Amino acid sequence: MGISDEKGSAAALECFDGNAAVYLYRHDDNAQLLEYVEGDDLKSLVMKGEDENATAIIANVLNSIHHSYKGPVPPQLTPLETRFRSLFKKAEQDKYEGIASIYTKAAGIAETLLTKQTDLCVLHGDMHHENVEYSAKRGWLAIDPKGLYGDRTFDAANVLCNPLGMDDFVANEPRLIGRAKILAQILQLDVERLLAFTFAYAGLSASWSLEDNQDPSLALKIAALTGDHMVRTGVMHGQ
Repeated sequence: MGISDEKGSAAALECFDGNAAVYLYRHDDNAQLLEYVEGDDLKSLVMKGEDENATAIIANVLNSIHHSYKGPVPPQLTPLETRFRSLFKKAEQDKYEGIASIYTKAAGIAETLLTKQTDLCVLHGDMHHENVEYSAKRGWLAIDPKGLYGDRTFDAANVLCNPLGMDDFVANEPRLIGRAKILAQILQLDVERLLAFTFAYAGLSASWSLEDNQDPSLALKIAALTGDHMVRTGVMHGQ
């Protein structure tokens, strides 16, 4: 985690104030003193066959952290628009080369969604199953936020691209749509808008992979699955 991420993480944890998140006791620009959490993370539940339960738990954690702070926006948080810069950069490169790629489609959807943000709040920014751990004293707690500010649907979209390291399990349309419905119900989100955010986020994730010389195939599969669903249901946002 870089220094800018460290500042955003600390600001987010201060805003969450222990509501379904670890307590931040002290911090500076380079380090944090955090509450110790001794239990397993949510990926362990998925691997035990409790994927639906894990999805419900992560949704309830998101509900708690999203509603835990109502004050002014801390300047250390990253605006959601800024978070998408890698996708926009990749899309511009493809447009310049005359390529109508999945990145250009994802960027178009992201631009539309970002101009119509609702339910703005402090976001975790990297909500996946290994960033929710169990405390015997306090239950399931979020750890390691990036610290963003914007539409809360983004955090749920991040969830749908996980757990990490379970590519065939995650890139499965029935699971993807089923878990989207669980998240949308608990978080009171529009499921098709959540899937549009998922398409945009998958494009962003693939862009990050390219920048880091990593394989973007999982993110691209999720984008393709989500995009196909949106086309079939007639809700391809941003097109």
